[in-house]
Amino acid sequence: MPAYSYDPQPFVRPPELDGGSTGAPVAIVGAGPIGLAMAVDLALQGVRCVVLDDNNVVSVGSRAICWAKRTLEIFDRLGVADRMLAKGVTWKVGRLFHGADEVYSFDLLPEDGHKFPAFINLQQYYVEQYLLERARDFPDLIDLRFLSRVTGHRATDTGVALEVDTPEGAYTLHADWLLACDGAGSQTRARMGLDFAGQTFAEQFLIADIELAESPFDQGTPERWFWFDPEFHPGKSALLHMQPDNLYRIDLQLDQGADAEQEATEEKVTPRIRAIVGDRPFRLDWLSVYTFRCIKLDRFVHGRVVFVGDSAHVVSPFGARGGNGGIQDVDNLGWKLAAVIRGDADTVLLESYHEERSRGSAENIRNSTRATNFMTPKTPVEAMFRRETLRLAHTHPFARQLINSGRLSLPCALDGLSLQTPGPGVGLAMVDAPLGDGWLLPLVQGRFALVGFGDIALPDIGLPRVGIGGPARGYECHDDPQGYALQRYGTGVAHLVRPDGHVAATFTGVVDAHAARTALARAMGKRCERVSA
Repeated sequence: MPAYSYDPQPFVRPPELDGGSTGAPVAIVGAGPIGLAMAVDLALQGVRCVVLDDNNVVSVGSRAICWAKRTLEIFDRLGVADRMLAKGVTWKVGRLFHGADEVYSFDLLPEDGHKFPAFINLQQYYVEQYLLERARDFPDLIDLRFLSRVTGHRATDTGVALEVDTPEGAYTLHADWLLACDGAGSQTRARMGLDFAGQTFAEQFLIADIELAESPFDQGTPERWFWFDPEFHPGKSALLHMQPDNLYRIDLQLDQGADAEQEATEEKVTPRIRAIVGDRPFRLDWLSVYTFRCIKLDRFVHGRVVFVGDSAHVVSPFGARGGNGGIQDVDNLGWKLAAVIRGDADTVLLESYHEERSRGSAENIRNSTRATNFMTPKTPVEAMFRRETLRLAHTHPFARQLINSGRLSLPCALDGLSLQTPGPGVGLAMVDAPLGDGWLLPLVQGRFALVGFGDIALPDIGLPRVGIGGPARGYECHDDPQGYALQRYGTGVAHLVRPDGHVAATFTGVVDAHAARTALARAMGKRCERVSA
């Protein structure tokens, strides 16, 4: 009996089957975490959408579990982070073992003054459940359609027409935009004949989720444990994560060419688990074998069809860059598409979604590929590097940081790309800080804003203005009693912050109104010379 109880979602007869129409400008294919997050993001900006999924339950089995600090900050804006934090397992320490010896440990968030932890572990089915329940808070803006399989789509003069098959018949859905959030096996991508470019790995790993009442961690503190060549699994690698509901995920590298069907059996797995957890009683909750790819589309935007999440890019699970990267796609795309739909920006703004998130996915793939090649060397040189790195790590500190079990997810910097005005700190995601009456990020995310730190005046250019740690002025100002904000940003500095929390422009000492308007126009994808003083 699995630990999670799946509740089927009802099929609701759509108006198109009776000659009607919803008139929603956006159709989202896929009701996983990316599609549901996309729907909520658009709804928060007043944009209506239809979400189509061929299934009627949240994700089954063991999928994404590690959610990074930046992702939690985005989920906070979407309204589900508190629930995730309450249910999830918080961790920040990782330990690396070679054989029976611990050779390295790291702390992903050693400093205080952050609203969210470095990571939480929370099964994907809970994330989807919370997003689904959040989506139902917008009945006039989000039309959820389960058991609705998209069998085809074509471009029209005004957008996209989707052919949808349901238990009560087929119909055509018209939308201005199609967002393909239908995962690594995207049928949207297949229908369009789009190829992934990158590397496919032959290595196989076994996932075993076990229910374990007694924690294997010292004093019960959750951590990430990764082994190279452990005594219980000689010559291979293994990974252990704690999840809610007393579940633990164990990833075990398998022999080259191992029979996946045989490996994913209780008879084969139980002795391996027993070697890890000792005589503690446990129950198997999930077993599967996976392979992985590090691949992406050449382009994420194809006319009125936009690819988001795994439909656009896929990475290995080491480094927690898949689901976290997909949520950063959502954060990047939502405000841009909403601006285009409202008529505040031209469709050229969506080209920057491809530009920026293509960089992000390439960064994720690069890190993921390097980690995988360290764990499973492909050449004699790679094998020698791994062997000597692990050997030296026992006694030489410099070698410990060369061990690569997955460089964990961080937000992508956007400096040097088309929407950013060059300057210090430009392109970085804003770092949170506690204020006298709350937190910094919730004040600025979800809208364009001018944010000033210390004694710097912000001109009125039609944007919200927020002063931090400076004198009271004729706009919203907040104290910085603990000093974290001024420590992280300096004083006499102002940033133009985008709705996704990335810095679009920086000003020092004085904020020139014309320069700020020009930077805002650039951040909206407009030609700077069109902006008047």
